Amino acid sequence: GSHDSFSYWVDEKSPVGPDQATAIKSLSRISLVRKIMKKWSVTQNLTFKEQLEGGIRYFDLRVSSKPGEIGKETYFVHGLFGIKVWDGLKEMNSFLEQHPKEVIFLDFNHFYAMDDSHHHFLIDRIQSAFESKLCCVECVEYVTLLYMWKKKYQVLIFYHHPLYQEYPFLWPGNKMPAPWANTTNVHKLLQFLETTLGERSRYGTFHVSQAILTPRVKTIARHLIRGLKNTLVHRNLPMILNWVKTQKPGVMGVNIITSDFVELVDFAATVIALNDLLLEEDESAT
Repeated sequence: GSHDSFSYWVDEKSPVGPDQATAIKSLSRISLVRKIMKKWSVTQNLTFKEQLEGGIRYFDLRVSSKPGEIGKETYFVHGLFGIKVWDGLKEMNSFLEQHPKEVIFLDFNHFYAMDDSHHHFLIDRIQSAFESKLCCVECVEYVTLLYMWKKKYQVLIFYHHPLYQEYPFLWPGNKMPAPWANTTNVHKLLQFLETTLGERSRYGTFHVSQAILTPRVKTIARHLIRGLKNTLVHRNLPMILNWVKTQKPGVMGVNIITSDFVELVDFAATVIALNDLLLEEDESAT
């Protein structure tokens, strides 16, 4: 999976998103501030299509309306506004049309400046984009690839808002827990990932290990121009990848792992290769 999957493009000319503090909104009238914000808002370089082609199958999504804009259009947002959600959904669906055995997870986990009418608009867009590919809510343990192929499902939507109850194809957010370390220290991050794996539910939910470092205000202040990638990611990603390589998938092991700048190391291939351990277990059992 990728963290803030949509952030490969953010609009530094647009107003700052409603996910930001009032002080940031005031400062953002200065164009240089928005340029610096962009360096810290972008967590991916690859488009949705490029991420899909590179093996990413879980997408972490934050959505907002654009305050002051007429209509119910929704956009991806991380400090600054990204592309329209509709454009992203169409790009993903195009990939799925060409690869009918591929399955993706879309985790809509943060919403800003949206009332129920915005949500209904967005959910209608999701339905229009994927139609019969949408997998209805089911017992997690039943959802194997064989099950998905048989039903011709390709998309699981996780929707962290009470309106999920009104739609059979919206999975509740609590089926996709994604504990967050909120640290700049790679050692604390790895300890947190170990601890939360040990605490994960045995059955009934998916599970996201967020292998990401989060800048503090003082981190940004000290390294304004360098940005997230050059300050935190480049230096620590190899150590994070080494942790991934030592993991085991399965009931109490890793399930979905997310990272920033997924193309900087062999991230997707390393995560996918962990599945071979399950095959080895099956062979030794038989």
